Amino acid sequence: MGKITYTRLKGSQNMRQRLLLATLKSTPVLIEDIHADDTLPGLRPHEISLLRLFEKLTDDCLIEINETGTKLKYKPGTIVGGSHLVHDCGVSRAIGYFLEPLILLGLFARKTLVIILKGITNDSKDPSVDTFRSTTFPLLKRFGVPSEGLKLEIKSRGVSPHGGGEVHLAIPTVQHLTATMWTDEGMVKRIRGEAFTTRVSVQLGNEMIYAARGIFNRLLPDVYIASDYRKRSEAGNSSGYGISLVAETTSGCCISADTTVSYPRGDEEEDIEGEEKKELIPAADVGEKLASVLLEEIEKGGVVDSTHQGLLFLLCALCVNDVSKVRVGKLSPYGIETLREIRDFLDVQFVIKPDPSTGTVILKCWGSGMKNLSRKTT
Repeated sequence: MGKITYTRLKGSQNMRQRLLLATLKSTPVLIEDIHADDTLPGLRPHEISLLRLFEKLTDDCLIEINETGTKLKYKPGTIVGGSHLVHDCGVSRAIGYFLEPLILLGLFARKTLVIILKGITNDSKDPSVDTFRSTTFPLLKRFGVPSEGLKLEIKSRGVSPHGGGEVHLAIPTVQHLTATMWTDEGMVKRIRGEAFTTRVSVQLGNEMIYAARGIFNRLLPDVYIASDYRKRSEAGNSSGYGISLVAETTSGCCISADTTVSYPRGDEEEDIEGEEKKELIPAADVGEKLASVLLEEIEKGGVVDSTHQGLLFLLCALCVNDVSKVRVGKLSPYGIETLREIRDFLDVQFVIKPDPSTGTVILKCWGSGMKNLSRKTT
């Protein structure tokens, strides 16, 4: 066995994209100075958990972390996938943090991926599992991913700080992704969504729904927001509530937004005499605010919302050798960083052309020709 040549990187920025692209391209990486200037230097719990997840999905993967956690050697293995897998994502970040790289690895795995993920299903930092089901899956279909193999089932909800949620995910394998020409945003034809509550009154969910509908019904009649009231074992370990909304357009675009309200770490246990438990944001305000956020996303234009820009660019770059052309709103910071990592790892550069008449941006690239070679192995 020859000596491994590592691509040297510095810093903790874009850790998730770097590890994902390194795995897809079988590029060993050496990352130094990870959170080196922070009060607590080194890899964060969710970053270590992500590495362990990659380890479960691959064969012959090598991970070396120094004592302080500020230096990581990562040699990717063959993406195997498989069923009957279970991974505890912890409570440092929500399950949504892990889903994006997990989905892309699953598409190029040797075997169909079926996995149980445990942790936080809904929070205000990462996309909720509802958003992946209502918005991300339709996006994948644009690139030739078969809908019958995609499945995300929410067995139990879990919010911060203690999680307790569980989802069952199935991702089919593909021989390759199909390039797309997707620049028509269409007009919004309906609003769909879901409001959930865990270990609190179902009335809070109804208040979110009523407030959100109050805004949307002024604009269009076709609005339906379902209610998901969880209790006992299906409600996880913490109290909270939230709402996920998606605007569906005449051209098949799904623009989404979601949010969750729960107690910060420690508040649920505080029972100090003379101190009252911190009040959560009123449910009606949550519904009204998120409805406004979704309208802002729609106003930005583009075939996806700002949260999905990074995934959209990754899918375009991983297509077979053909041209993909897409329209997005103003480039988000996450989208810009993803474009840089795609350039460095896949050697794919996007032609970026602003459209002053609409305020949107059109991006075009030639796919890297990524194929699932492992599927030919018997």
